[in-house]
Amino acid sequence: MKIRPLGDRVLVEPQEEKEQTVGGIIIPDTAKEKPMQGKVVAVGKKTDKDGKEVAFDVKPGDTVLLPKYGGTEVKLDGVKYQLVREEDLLGVLVK
Repeated sequence: MKIRPLGDRVLVEPQEEKEQTVGGIIIPDTAKEKPMQGKVVAVGKKTDKDGKEVAFDVKPGDTVLLPKYGGTEVKLDGVKYQLVREEDLLGVLVK
């Protein structure tokens, strides 16, 4: 099954943090914060006020910074995704 985001929304697969610290301490799930970065999987179709299609600033494959709160968590085929508006993304990580 696939999801095609609508409007100016972006589907992001959050990148999970390491479960163990450098010192060997294992962090339980309840103490973990939401991932702050992820990989763009799909984008919707953004339009301007006149209804003309406008290009997104991000594209599938980009690694982006996510807001700590916001968006909608979606689970599909056992994989968790975040569905967020493009304007809510904080930035794109460039190598």
